[in-house]
Amino acid sequence: MSTDIVVVPHTHWDREWYEPFQRFRLRLVALLDEVLDTMEREPDYHFTLDGQLACVDDYLEVRPENRDRVAALVRSGRLAVGPWQILLDEFLCSGENIIRNLELGMARADKLGGAMPVGYLPDMFGHTAQMPQILRKAGLLHACVYRGVPASVTTDAFAWVAPDGTALRTQYLPAGGYGNGAYLFQDGEGLKERAAGFVRTMREWHGPEGSLLAMYGTDHSAPVRGLPEMVAEIGARMDTLSGYIGAYSGEVEGLPRVRGELRSHARANILPGVISIRPHVKQAMSRAERMVERYAEPLAALWGEEWPGRFLDMAWWRLVDASGHDSVTGCGVDDTAQQVAARIAEAEQLGQAVRDLVTARLARAVPSDGVLIVNPTPGARRGVVVVDVAGTDPLVAPSGAPVPVQPLEYAATLLLDEEMDPATALSFVHGTELYGQHITGWTIEDGTLTFTVARETSMVTDLDELRAAIGGVTRVRIVAEPRRTVAALVEAPPLGHTSLRPAPRDHVYGEAQTSPGTHHPSCWLSSDSAPLPVRGDEEVLDNGLLRVTIAPDGTLTVVGQDGTTVTGAGRLVDGGDVGDTYNYAPPAADMIVSEPVDVETELICSGPLVAMVDVRRTYLWPASGEGVEGAPEVPAAARSARMEEIAVTTRVELRAGEPFVRLRVEFDNRCADHRVRLHVPLPAEATQSYAEGQFAVVTRGLTAEGGCGETPLPTFPASSWVAAGGVAALLEHVTEYELADGELALTLLRSVGYLSRNRNALRPEPAGPQLPTPAAQSRGVRAVSVALMPYQGSWGEVVPQAEAFRHDLLVVPGLGERFLPLPEPAAGLSVSGDGVVMTSLRERDGRRELRVVALTGEDTEAVISGSFTQACRADLRGRPGEQLDVTDGTLRLPLGAWEIATVQLS
Repeated sequence: MSTDIVVVPHTHWDREWYEPFQRFRLRLVALLDEVLDTMEREPDYHFTLDGQLACVDDYLEVRPENRDRVAALVRSGRLAVGPWQILLDEFLCSGENIIRNLELGMARADKLGGAMPVGYLPDMFGHTAQMPQILRKAGLLHACVYRGVPASVTTDAFAWVAPDGTALRTQYLPAGGYGNGAYLFQDGEGLKERAAGFVRTMREWHGPEGSLLAMYGTDHSAPVRGLPEMVAEIGARMDTLSGYIGAYSGEVEGLPRVRGELRSHARANILPGVISIRPHVKQAMSRAERMVERYAEPLAALWGEEWPGRFLDMAWWRLVDASGHDSVTGCGVDDTAQQVAARIAEAEQLGQAVRDLVTARLARAVPSDGVLIVNPTPGARRGVVVVDVAGTDPLVAPSGAPVPVQPLEYAATLLLDEEMDPATALSFVHGTELYGQHITGWTIEDGTLTFTVARETSMVTDLDELRAAIGGVTRVRIVAEPRRTVAALVEAPPLGHTSLRPAPRDHVYGEAQTSPGTHHPSCWLSSDSAPLPVRGDEEVLDNGLLRVTIAPDGTLTVVGQDGTTVTGAGRLVDGGDVGDTYNYAPPAADMIVSEPVDVETELICSGPLVAMVDVRRTYLWPASGEGVEGAPEVPAAARSARMEEIAVTTRVELRAGEPFVRLRVEFDNRCADHRVRLHVPLPAEATQSYAEGQFAVVTRGLTAEGGCGETPLPTFPASSWVAAGGVAALLEHVTEYELADGELALTLLRSVGYLSRNRNALRPEPAGPQLPTPAAQSRGVRAVSVALMPYQGSWGEVVPQAEAFRHDLLVVPGLGERFLPLPEPAAGLSVSGDGVVMTSLRERDGRRELRVVALTGEDTEAVISGSFTQACRADLRGRPGEQLDVTDGTLRLPLGAWEIATVQLS
């Protein structure tokens, strides 16, 4: 018998995975019914509900009458809930999503009696570098982890150190993870022998003194009957996870230290292939997070009227729900992935609704022939926007100064010219609307009725008079006012807005000029700080900062202003993948295709603001893996001899003033069982990469640590950019990358047909059930946008460019009367400082709450300016702290290296 064992009964609840959410919930309700009955019947019984409030919420939605029963058990300390709302995947959501998840879970747990004060992270596929700082700033002193722990950790507790130096006592779950005690009570026979063996094993990790943690539970498991008696039989005691860990103060002195992210394969599988499977889900997640975090919330906080809190809360519920470690990862069945995608789409739509509500309010001050330009970033921006305007007059800013433009497209003016009964034509009219525009006038001449229409209403048409005059009409014409789509170079204040409109040439401040070396009419800035014009043809694009040459094979040579040269960028490499949603695995006899069979280029536009060339490369890719007929469990040993002809179009775009070239790669994926990567040769040899993640920039080498059996592939996630050897890739969504053979390889697509394969060449054991996932082949049109930026020196210069690439200036049609003047530009909030990046701005408890992070290894200072007179620090739960000095609407906030800081402004 042993008094050394503390048994923690629990369930690990995958909310959705190899079955969709509602099917799993049915089982959850039955399990928690049993747990509540058991705990009320047996006063010594304790239970830990997997560290996520989602279990409670999902249960109480079905059993609302049991809320008081749950709360009573939480208040007694016997039922541990929270602190998370959901057990997330830390790499496939934004840092802000991580914080909102914790914030939501702790707030909801407080209403039931309090959250478990442990950052419980039992099954995530690795852990982000800044998690210790996040947990500490939310008031938590302990973490608990399983996957990703390196071989250097040989004890069951260690100090996990964030990049800023925050060290958190972290409980490691060795020898079986969150199920290390699941086998102890499988039956009464041999119980004492199993307990003795458990003590021997765990003493090797824990040392000769102190209690040993036995996590009794597995995936979706219910507690065995008679558990308290069996626990008593071996002289152990029962507790919650927080009861066990709470015996420790949180002191880290003397513990082994591990710094940064935990992505080692040494102790457990980390299943890295989830980063690249179902890429459309990852794209949608990043897009929705940006919409809510960087457009909807900041604009509503600065320029809205009543705070649309309920709409934004609903958006965050969906984003947090989607961040689950079996959700956004894409490693569930197709039904699960479909539900996750719908949830993410709703979050984006909610964010769009809030954004549009605020911008419509601002647009009412802009005349209807003009456009509003909104800057979502906290620094002044000069950038290219695409606008649709009427007429051919020059565009002007509110000052009356000309705005540089480049015509892109002219809309058709003759919308209809047919012989027609006039009564039929009148049936097309709804109020003043005709063919999607508004009637501005009509004439009848020689039996022809001609309507003139425009996008904006400028007069009320008397249709009664028209009806009286249509006798003898045999032909109907609809003529629209001239409209054009142009690229315009605009300047916008930080988190603010400006506007522009067409103006007669005699109203333009300054003379319209044609930029040299181009046939496009344009107004060009004459100041020394103005960007040089872009010039382009089918072979070379140049904007003075970057020169891009298109080679005959469709790859690019990119030369920066400092001479840094990338040669052969954009090579596409297609190879076999007979793995599963968790792990990439090439066939034994792989066929790699990297050379196109045909290349064509087409000049789309040549400058002076934007130059674009479409590069169309045609490839022959194997149609699938060559499987064993009648044996789907056997991975293909080779790729099929049958080929699919795949046309890949890469739009190469260079804009004025941007030190990076934009690429949009699009193709119709008609193949299965393969991986497509975009390769970028490095200008200089590199043994390390630098990747932006969740509030950090992580340095990684060319290898990954192995040890548990899973092949340690050096493929890693990057959130908004990755840099190595003098070139950076700016990313629109979390992307898998690898440094291999002097090249940066970005995974565009990974197509597989099984959730998990029982036999995966790079993983010795199944990661889940072998279920078909045909939708994970990701057939259909796929499009990915990236940008390439040569650089010399520090990756620090990449950070502001990635911000600009990911956060386009917003264009909104004017909604005011046409006679209105353009409103003056207005700034919202300015945030600057070396390495300082804004991650959130919202309204909270009547204040504006701003979050920034110092993406730098050196101490720095954030300079925050706006219409506020008071400021204070706050923790990640929004609780106000130290008051800060504000002088003339400016706060100078000292930041330590890699510090995440939250301030409230009023």
